[in-house]
Amino acid sequence: MTSSSDGLTAPFALVRFRAGDAEPVLGLVAGERVRPIGPEELGAPDLNAFLAQAPGSWNRLAAVAERDDDAWLPLADVALTAPVTPRQVLQTGANYRTHVIDLVAAGRAKNDPRPIEELREWAADMMDRRAREGTPYFFIGLPAAVVGDDVDLVLPSYSDQHDWELELAVVVGSEAFRVDREHAMEHVAGYTIVNDVTTRDLVFREDMKEIGTDWYRGKNAPGFLPTGPFLVPAPFVATPGDLRLELTLNGETMQDATTSDLLFDLPALIAGASQNMPLLPGDLLLTGSPAGNGIVHGRMLRDGDVMVGAIEGLGAQTVRAVAEESTR
Repeated sequence: MTSSSDGLTAPFALVRFRAGDAEPVLGLVAGERVRPIGPEELGAPDLNAFLAQAPGSWNRLAAVAERDDDAWLPLADVALTAPVTPRQVLQTGANYRTHVIDLVAAGRAKNDPRPIEELREWAADMMDRRAREGTPYFFIGLPAAVVGDDVDLVLPSYSDQHDWELELAVVVGSEAFRVDREHAMEHVAGYTIVNDVTTRDLVFREDMKEIGTDWYRGKNAPGFLPTGPFLVPAPFVATPGDLRLELTLNGETMQDATTSDLLFDLPALIAGASQNMPLLPGDLLLTGSPAGNGIVHGRMLRDGDVMVGAIEGLGAQTVRAVAEESTR
């Protein structure tokens, strides 16, 4: 077991971890140490109830992080898994300006006579108009797809078009229902990292193109939402609208951007997502993925690939891809 807090700059963060063969438990990381925490330390029966009281509830854990007792374990001796257990996962599509422009250029029709630069200019105008006049585009993910990076990413054998999408994820604090932009950030408990894995050739229905996208098949295979390993308290992330994201594939940088390229910022996303259904404590709201996906690089995930996704101040996750074993 080789857990590490590399890239984590917060004084403390929440995790879920396993020591040996034991079941995962909630834990508090401070530096290179971790300790189990329960209802007594949380001041709440479980994690989601604790998050419902954020940001004030974080003060309880500040005192725990300063304790000097025998409850601490070396972080390197445990395995970290997904730090949250969301009831809902909301995802944001087409929310990085450069990402969408790249996708338009990469996916242009073969019989489109327009030069690439003209296509890019058209896509840029479309995105700028959407930012001025449009609203965020949301779809639903399955909480069952949320796993830690301690679990290998099994690439389903029904496709060879599995792609990566590194994303900043908001962890919801107090329930948010029909909130406005001005008060939206009051409902953020913290942030974590998610790799929103996508099977590209299943996103659009070939048998009925008029129906549009099929996010269920394209994004919700087992383990397709590697999450964490840290849940970083919102008070420790001063500028969520300007964080650097980087994803490497076998050591080569594929995605390198900042959240300043978001088409709709975090207040707009939280407010928009809360209009028709309450966002519940512990829920995940993914904010979109920047440019640099495999479809643009012409390189999809293969057996043995290793992805490292890092977001400034939130640490990093390492996801290993393995081919699905044949059942034939």
